[in-house]
Amino acid sequence: MMRRGSVPGFSMAVVNRERVLLAAGYGLANRAANRPATASTSYLWFSMSKIVTATAALRLVDEGRLDLRAPIGEYVGYLQAPGTSTPRVGQLLNHTAGFGNPMPVRWVHPADADPPDPGALLRRLMSRRRGYRYPAGQSARYSNVGYLAAGEVIAAAAGVPFEAYIQQSVLRPAGMEHTGFRYEEGADIATGYVKAPRIVDPLLRGLLPGGIAGDRHGQYLSLNPFYVDGPAYGGLVGDVLDAGRFLRLHLRDGEIDGVRVLSAQAARRMRSIDQAGKPFDHGTGWFRRPTKASGDWVEHFGAGAGFWNVMRLYPDRGLGVVVMSNSTRMYDFEPLFALLASASWP
Repeated sequence: MMRRGSVPGFSMAVVNRERVLLAAGYGLANRAANRPATASTSYLWFSMSKIVTATAALRLVDEGRLDLRAPIGEYVGYLQAPGTSTPRVGQLLNHTAGFGNPMPVRWVHPADADPPDPGALLRRLMSRRRGYRYPAGQSARYSNVGYLAAGEVIAAAAGVPFEAYIQQSVLRPAGMEHTGFRYEEGADIATGYVKAPRIVDPLLRGLLPGGIAGDRHGQYLSLNPFYVDGPAYGGLVGDVLDAGRFLRLHLRDGEIDGVRVLSAQAARRMRSIDQAGKPFDHGTGWFRRPTKASGDWVEHFGAGAGFWNVMRLYPDRGLGVVVMSNSTRMYDFEPLFALLASASWP
């Protein structure tokens, strides 16, 4: 997988409902320093963050503070659509709200820069008519903008900033001590890489905001540490050990180590894939590719400049797998996942 996919390094965790079965790193987290990837290496989660966002939303529902059937304009006024077509809160989470999905390549900022206001980003997109593109309630169309809006709805319902509610409602109760929206001091941070010919370096440096494109190392352009502008759709950073705890939380229907984070009903609801769409069929957070619609698993990818990740649940087998890598390109992980899912674990 690493050689054929040109993956500099990756970390992986395999869990069941009770424990970690395997946690390891392979290849290099940083090519220049020859620093190996480990199970404790931190990566940008990118869109795998959406599952945490959906989990937080369902927790608010459990608490009686959020109504999935309510129009989103009841929580965030400027999201009110013309006429009667304003989508419902639940439609944000299953990608049927009708939002477009503009390329987010510049929705990032260097780690040492002040973070932008995600609400300001959303307002700007709405004012430029880059928000609603389709009638709400039709087929699922994947949208980062929809989850950017979900973050604003969650903050309004919770009465605290989105990042604070994620920390207090999901990450801390789940024991995810090394995952958040900023790298921990002294963290083993994976360097993101883009494999491309040297001739395209000026193009890549022009595409990305200043300060993100780093040095070249052979066939790879390195990326300096950066964060995503929209925490709700892609802002988490952390390691596979914490991601494994999150998978265990969902394998256990919302409870881990005696702490109930989500009701069992809500956790099962999230795994129900009931919205056909392109390129994925969706549930409330989790998705599955249509070509695998008969499969016994749900998953979510996390992809962007410098990193490509995937987490998958096999609920009937009681198994969860997560892989995080510092490769921009998607790689063929299916043979590895098939091997892990069919293995006889002690």
